Amino acid sequence: MPIPYRRNQDVVIVGGGQSALSVAYFLRRTSLSVVILDSGHEPGGAWVHGWDSLRLFSPGQWSSLPGWGMPPVEGYPTRDDIVSYLAQYENRYGFSIERPVSVAKLTRSDDGFVVHTDGGIWHARAVVSATGTWSQPYIPAYPNHSVYAGVQVHSAHYRNAAPFAGKRVLVVGGGNSGAQILAEVSRVADTTWVTPTDPVFLPDDVDGRVLFERATAKWKAQQEGRILPDPPGGLGDVVMVESVKAARDRGALNAVRPFRQFTDRGVIWQDGSHTDFDAVIWCTGFRPALGHLKPLGILDVDGRVALSGTQSVDVPGLWLVGYGEWTGFASATLVGGMRYARATALEVAQALEGQQPPRSTGADHHQPRRQPPEH
Repeated sequence: MPIPYRRNQDVVIVGGGQSALSVAYFLRRTSLSVVILDSGHEPGGAWVHGWDSLRLFSPGQWSSLPGWGMPPVEGYPTRDDIVSYLAQYENRYGFSIERPVSVAKLTRSDDGFVVHTDGGIWHARAVVSATGTWSQPYIPAYPNHSVYAGVQVHSAHYRNAAPFAGKRVLVVGGGNSGAQILAEVSRVADTTWVTPTDPVFLPDDVDGRVLFERATAKWKAQQEGRILPDPPGGLGDVVMVESVKAARDRGALNAVRPFRQFTDRGVIWQDGSHTDFDAVIWCTGFRPALGHLKPLGILDVDGRVALSGTQSVDVPGLWLVGYGEWTGFASATLVGGMRYARATALEVAQALEGQQPPRSTGADHHQPRRQPPEH
C-alpha cells in the first residue's frame, strides 16, 4: 500500500455540506489556507439523501447561503433545487474541496491537529467540524425490537411511498419529517402514526420565514441577556406544507401514543392489544456525527461537545458548526447557520492570523485561493 503523506493547511473543514460552505465563504476574506474534506461523492451534503418529494418550508431567498442567494424557482425549492444550488455555490467561490475523503479520526499535535483520512494525513492549525447528523440516524430502543420480522427504514433512507403501497405501515416520530412522510405514505398504504405527545400544527400561513424571524428574535434576546419565551406554536412544530394540509383534509393526521413493545409481526400497545404491521418507518431524528472526535476524549454521554460559542471548551482550535440547537439557534438550517459561520470564521482568523504556519513535512498540498468579487 502507498505510504500516506502529510499535507498542510491552516484550516481543515471536515464535512462538505451547507455549514462547511458557509464557514469557507467567510474564511475567503482571510489570508488563511483552507481545505474542505467531504466524504460525499458529489456536492449537496445531506440534501443528496433527502426523500424524493422533500421541499423547503420557505422561498429560496429565505434559505440561502452567504454571498449569493438561491436562484428563484416556482414555489418552495425541492431537494434537487437545493443540491444544484450548493453545487453552483461551490463553483462560484472556488473552494478547495477534496472528495470523497473520509476522516477517520482527529488527534492533536504540538502545533495543531493531525487529520487522519482514508486518503492520507493532513496537518491543520485549526479544524472546523461540520459533519452534521445525517450519517447517524437514531432509532429508539423498544423491547423485543430484534424479533420484529417486517421491513424497517429510517427517514434517512426513505425515498418515496412506492415500496409501501397496499401495506400496513407504522410511522414512528413527530416533527416535520414524520408529518410529511406520513402524509405521503398514507396515500397508498394503511398507516398508523406514533408520536410521543400530540403533534402541534402551525397555522397554515406560517412557514420558514416566520420561523426564522422567531429564531432570530430569540437569538438577539439571548445576546442581550434577555429571556424571550417561545411564541404560540414554538420554533419547531409541524409546518403545514401542501402535502400535510392534504393529509389533514383526508383525516390522516391522527397520531397515537407510543406502543409498549414489538412482536415478530407488529407491536403491542399500552392497553395490551396487538396490531400487525408490514413495515415501520422511523422518523426519530439523528445524533451528531462526531465519531472522528472520539480520540480527543471530549464527547459527553449524549455524544456532544462542550462549547464556548462554537469553539470546544476543552480543545482550543477546534470549532463545531451546524449540529442543531446546541451549536446555535437554527444553526442546522441553510440561512440560520450564517451567523454562526461568520462568528466561527472570525474566531479562527483571530486565533491564527499572525502566527507562523507549521513547516512542511512531506508533500504539501496548498492550492491557490481564488477570490471572486462579492455579490
